[in-house]
Amino acid sequence: MNSSKVKIITNPVVLENLKVMRDKNTDSQGVRIATRKITRCLLYEASRNLPLVEQDVTTPLTTFKAKVIDPDIKLIISPILRAGLIFTDEAIDILPQACIRHIGMYRDEKTLKPVWYYNKVPMEAPNPEKFYIYLTDPMLATGNTLLEAIKLYADKGIPIDNIKIICIIAAPEGIENIQKHYPNIEITTAAVDDHLNEKGYIVPGMGDAGDRIFNT
Repeated sequence: MNSSKVKIITNPVVLENLKVMRDKNTDSQGVRIATRKITRCLLYEASRNLPLVEQDVTTPLTTFKAKVIDPDIKLIISPILRAGLIFTDEAIDILPQACIRHIGMYRDEKTLKPVWYYNKVPMEAPNPEKFYIYLTDPMLATGNTLLEAIKLYADKGIPIDNIKIICIIAAPEGIENIQKHYPNIEITTAAVDDHLNEKGYIVPGMGDAGDRIFNT
């Protein structure tokens, strides 16, 4: 595993809420609240790669040049349905200029391979170097689903340096799987856990993220 491309955010607020969402006794509302707090912290960290420009701003005292996110970029948040939806509200609060493009895949429980059922990604990406993509999914387990999502954007010519994965808990096997195909992609996460079990669940993990977030 190339640890230089994995950013583990160990902010105390993140760690406190990570404990809450892992706890099997936390109800769905508690899991959702904790998850949103973590995702906000992760999004702030991941957005450090966005290019800045200067714009004039007038305060009550003077006019000066302030740094802002380049308004000419195309910023896309792509949550992996369904669990990735938990990132959406926080993302559009922090980055209201972003476009939300949902990606629907579920994991076949026998093969652990992703199965597509929804794709809301634009077919063309003019000036691909201007596109910045954040792929969001609470759990990076085998990495197969996220590999499909990365390929969807990379095949449009968008530079890998402009594509980021944001997850809450990652397994080392999933990170290695992604880095085998895209060694330069950056992963922002709150924790890298111990391993995957025989059913493809992260250990210690939090169980099925979608079930616990949406009480299903």
